Amino acid sequence: MTIAAMTFDERYRAIDARDARFDGQFVTAVHTTGIYCRPSCPARTPKAANVSFFATSAAAHEAGFRACKRCLPEATPGSPQWNVRGDAAGRAMRLIADGVVDREGVSGLAARLGYSDRHLTRLLTTELGAGPLALARAHRAHTARTLLVDTDLSMADVAFAAGFGSIRQFNETMTEVFSLSPSDLRARRRGTTAAPGRIDLVLPVREPFDAVGLFGWMRAHAIPGVETGDAATFARTIRLSGGPVWFEVREDAAGRLRLRAELASLRDLAPLIARVRRLFDLDADPTAIDAALSRHPELRPLVERIPGVRLPAAMDADEMLIRAMIGQQISVASARTVMGRLAAALGEPIDSPAGPSFLFPTPAVIAERGGEVLRGPGARIRAIVGAATALADGSLRLSPGDDTLEQRERLLALPGIGPWTADYVRMRVLGDPDVLLPGDVAARAGAAAAGIPADATGLTAWSARVAPWRSYLMAHLWYAAPVTQAWRAETPDTPSRKDDR
Repeated sequence: MTIAAMTFDERYRAIDARDARFDGQFVTAVHTTGIYCRPSCPARTPKAANVSFFATSAAAHEAGFRACKRCLPEATPGSPQWNVRGDAAGRAMRLIADGVVDREGVSGLAARLGYSDRHLTRLLTTELGAGPLALARAHRAHTARTLLVDTDLSMADVAFAAGFGSIRQFNETMTEVFSLSPSDLRARRRGTTAAPGRIDLVLPVREPFDAVGLFGWMRAHAIPGVETGDAATFARTIRLSGGPVWFEVREDAAGRLRLRAELASLRDLAPLIARVRRLFDLDADPTAIDAALSRHPELRPLVERIPGVRLPAAMDADEMLIRAMIGQQISVASARTVMGRLAAALGEPIDSPAGPSFLFPTPAVIAERGGEVLRGPGARIRAIVGAATALADGSLRLSPGDDTLEQRERLLALPGIGPWTADYVRMRVLGDPDVLLPGDVAARAGAAAAGIPADATGLTAWSARVAPWRSYLMAHLWYAAPVTQAWRAETPDTPSRKDDR
């Protein structure tokens, strides 16, 4: 059952049980106190007559409610709806988290979605209870609270990094949203500090969480010179709007997931956090996904062996397309070699905390010089250079806010891009939960091991029963393949993760 389909009584039972599985998926507003809480708030359950439920904290803000100081609803993982929903509201929320409203305004967000400003505001208000400005404002407040609690940044730097236009706006918004001043919120800090100029903060995660699989996936696909990884860390460089960024995601000694980062501009911090959360699929609802897949006897052993499987996403849409095209019809190891050579030859060298690194080359550079570096069949090189040219000149635009079917059609229209590449890109860029890659060799090997039809036609027909979670089926099939099981077996167990509240 989706959260949007839950009845009032079902939501009320969830808050009465203080069920943490629903944290971040809706908030509970209490009319007698004027505050809103996460479903698992330990306070006494209010009477049903005094309660309203909202899909977003922004909607609760707009209705005049303030965040609970006890349960801190803004400290939960984000709603899984924004990864699952492919409608305009879901696409808008992904773009708002990526900082589009802060960089381009409401008009820029509306243009990306194909609506007028007025129609988009009306649509989001109807669907989510708040317009784009209010949703972006709530996202800024959430980011600022995280930075106040988890970092040593000055108040001015927190305001700037979260996207506020002034210190006054920052102070007023934080006090209005949380009924606490920024100084009061800072007093709740966790007590750990980072080196000067470095961000170090906790990333809330829904359990169960397959850290072994995600870190193993990142390590297996890491581009030499750009990305590094081991059993419990993943680090890379990336170019954001304000300049180069280095970040590292790791499990600490307590089993918490942490993000360290160094940025050229603090304005990029909120988009970085959003992209990292998408990269590691931290806002997924693993309980619902595992329950849906476990209903099928063939998949139950896979889910029991690896609960909380996540779907790796992409940090950069343009880069993901180039990576997917390079990886067509060659092994993962060969693709890493090719991409490492491409990055070393055409990427921008930078000094990172991990040592000399490269930024993955831009589409413009690949369009101009990719033919000099890439090796292999001429048709494939021309296709990669052609796609880079389309990205560079703007005739092809990719973003996490794309409509999934429209993106697929645009990709298939390019020479050298077939269904596997187009579908793989939308799985990784959009986080589309319902993508099947029936021609994928590793997935078919996993299907055979699980007793599922392994031919493309048979797998496609069988997979219809697990919609809309076929992307997570793919993840389980990849992990069931012998080659993946081998590296999972070599990865030591990691400590259990603690509550990140």
